[in-house]
Amino acid sequence: MGFDSVLVLSFGGPEAPEDVLPFLENVTRGRGVPRERLDEVVQHYLRFGGVSPINRQGRDFVAALTAQLRASGPDLPVYFGNRNWHPMVEDTVARMAADGCRSALVFTTSAWGGFSGCRQYDEDIARARAAIARERGPVGPPHLTKLEHYWGRPELLDAYADGVRGAARSVPAGYRLVFTAHSIPVAADDASGPPGARGLYSRQVRLASAAVASRVGVTEYDVVWQSRSGASAVPWLEPDVCDHLAAIAPSVPGVVVCPIGFVSDHIEVVWDLDTEARDVARRLGLPFARAATPIYDPRFVEMAAGLIRERVAGTPVAPGVLGCTTDGAPCADDCCPSARPHRVGG
Repeated sequence: MGFDSVLVLSFGGPEAPEDVLPFLENVTRGRGVPRERLDEVVQHYLRFGGVSPINRQGRDFVAALTAQLRASGPDLPVYFGNRNWHPMVEDTVARMAADGCRSALVFTTSAWGGFSGCRQYDEDIARARAAIARERGPVGPPHLTKLEHYWGRPELLDAYADGVRGAARSVPAGYRLVFTAHSIPVAADDASGPPGARGLYSRQVRLASAAVASRVGVTEYDVVWQSRSGASAVPWLEPDVCDHLAAIAPSVPGVVVCPIGFVSDHIEVVWDLDTEARDVARRLGLPFARAATPIYDPRFVEMAAGLIRERVAGTPVAPGVLGCTTDGAPCADDCCPSARPHRVGG
C-alpha cells in the first residue's frame, strides 16, 4: 500500500483552566468515575494553570518528525490528533480527507499493548473514519494503518537509559532505581494481549524496565505503578509508587524514578511524580530524582521515522513480543477485550 501521510495520535490534554473539567469528562465518560475524583484531579491541573504539557510536547514532536522525514525520507505530511481533547482525531482526519490524503500511517504516543495503550487507539481510528464516512460516503475517509508497539525498540530504551543517567547525577551513589508506569485494574491487565499471552501490558513494562536497567548497569531495581483512580474495592496493579518510596526509604541512600510507562510529560508525570512522589520523598528525607521522558530525545524521533520508513518500504512486521502481532489490521476480536481502565489524566 502506498502511504501519503502520517497521523500522530495522542491522548490529549487541556490547555486552559476552562478546558479541564470538559476534558476529564471526555476521558471518563461511561466509566463511573465519581465526581469527587474528577474534582480532585481538576485541582491537580489548576496547579499548572489548567494546562497539561502533553499537547505542547505533541506539537513539538510533530514538528521534529516532519523535519526528520523531510531530511531523511519519506517526505510525508504529519498531522496531529487526540483521543480526548482538541485537536480531536475526528477533526484531524476530516482535515486529512479534505487535503486529499488517502492512506496514512498512525504513530501513537503509547508504546504499549493492552486496551488503553493499543486497542483503544484502533477504536479511535475506526470512530474517526466512520465520522468522515457519514459525511462523505465510504470513499471519503483515508485508510489509517496503526504502527506496531515500539516499547522494545533500542532507540527508545537508550533514551530512557540516558534519562536515568542524567537523573542519577543528583542523588547519592548506590541509589535505588524505580521504574513506574500507569496502574490499571488487575482484570484489565489479565485481559491484555491475545489468548495465550494475557497480562501483556505488565510483562512489556517489566521487560522494558529490565532492558533499561541493564543499559545503566543496575542489577537490582523495582517496578511499581502509579496514578490509580478507580474504586478502592477493585484490585489494581501494585505497589503504588508513593507507598513503595515509604517502604524503601530506610534502606536506600536515594532514589531515581524512571517513568517507563510514559513517552511524554502527562499530568501523571508532573503531578503524580514531580509533585506528590517528590513530596513524599522529601518528608522521608529521601534524595529523589526523576528521569526525563524521551519525547525530546532525537532518538525517539528517529525511531518513529524508522518505523514509518520500514512500513513504507514494505518491510514485514515482525511478530511482537509475547504473542502480540501487528499486520496493519485492527486487533482481533479476542485481543485486549474492553476491560476499560479508569484513567483520568493526560
